[in-house]
Amino acid sequence: MTPDITLLDTVAFLWFLACWAGFTLIQDHMLGGRMVVNQHLKKVRRHWMERMLERDNRIMDSQLVGHTMQSCTFFASTNMLVLAGLVGAFGAVENAHKLVGTLSFTVQTTREFFELKMLLLVAIFTFGFFKFTWALRQYNYCCALIGSAPLPPVPPEEKTAMADSIAAAMTLAVKALNGGMRAYYFAMAALAWMLGPWFFMVSTAAVIVVLTRRQGFSATEKVIRVQVDALERRKGP
Repeated sequence: MTPDITLLDTVAFLWFLACWAGFTLIQDHMLGGRMVVNQHLKKVRRHWMERMLERDNRIMDSQLVGHTMQSCTFFASTNMLVLAGLVGAFGAVENAHKLVGTLSFTVQTTREFFELKMLLLVAIFTFGFFKFTWALRQYNYCCALIGSAPLPPVPPEEKTAMADSIAAAMTLAVKALNGGMRAYYFAMAALAWMLGPWFFMVSTAAVIVVLTRRQGFSATEKVIRVQVDALERRKGP
């Protein structure tokens, strides 16, 4: 451990990990009753797959899945570029350390501690890359499920089971994609560590607030909720 790592730096790093892991756990695994965007879209995907099983022509469905796959590819490629830049920065880490140290709004640290902060960013974007590529593979699996779906008419019980299965597979792909995009947000929080541990903790908390607001208290959530309610009423007796 480098000598200039303070107790506050350790607390800030643990706070960062706890916030990221806790938010992911709550959003992806624990939320059920509280209606947020991710929960709304689970129902939307189920309705989508039910409509898909009623169509003879599924070109539109393939195009919609392909569009999301292009997004995964874009983010994975961008991740590689960021990682290449970060790894390349280690070749001139002494100059980078001096440059950051001369800024009036950054804290003075040893080169070793500066390298640890850079390694944190490398780890975050590496994690994001694996998430995006896993999401891309899962979307390929979804394409296979959609392609293997029988043509209409499909018995109601069979249609419901297949729609639930394909929608669940797509939700898993979306979770991986969301995990990769979440890494971008927390990378921005980690970058604030260059300014000091207090900035690091405040930035981490700010990321949680932004993500929570967008999931549960944004205008987008309200619009999607209205659509989901309409779909659910239409499905009812």
